[in-house]
Amino acid sequence: MIKNISITDRSSTLVSQLVKLWRASVTATHDFLTTKEIAAIAEEVPMALKSIPTLLVILDQQQQPQAFLGLVGTEIAMLFVAPVMRCQGLGRQLITIACQQYDAKQLTVNEQNPQARGFYEHLGFQVTERRKLDDQGRPYPILVMTKQ
Repeated sequence: MIKNISITDRSSTLVSQLVKLWRASVTATHDFLTTKEIAAIAEEVPMALKSIPTLLVILDQQQQPQAFLGLVGTEIAMLFVAPVMRCQGLGRQLITIACQQYDAKQLTVNEQNPQARGFYEHLGFQVTERRKLDDQGRPYPILVMTKQ
């Protein structure tokens, strides 16, 4: 079940569940980050989740989040899938909804995450820019990808 959760609907329980999902996803896919770096970045995640304008969440039958996508305008700002649910089509579903219903055209991905880059390229996104630093100014190169 995909649910668009408005800012006013973001309970502390939901945010906590999404942070846990974020941490598991990042640990499984961002092998360029140390455990200490993941812990430091995790401190910022609750505020990002509370403030992102559009948040799409896939819930399982027990109403537990399995994947989520955040949008700022037409930019996909975040996409995370529970490790046990990877390769099940959840990310594709969320990207499709973001593109079709919210006119999403752009996203960023860590350059050191080639699996994610390949996933986005498979869905029609192309690298249009490279930045030396991530959005928080950390030394993790970012690729800006645009869907034509």
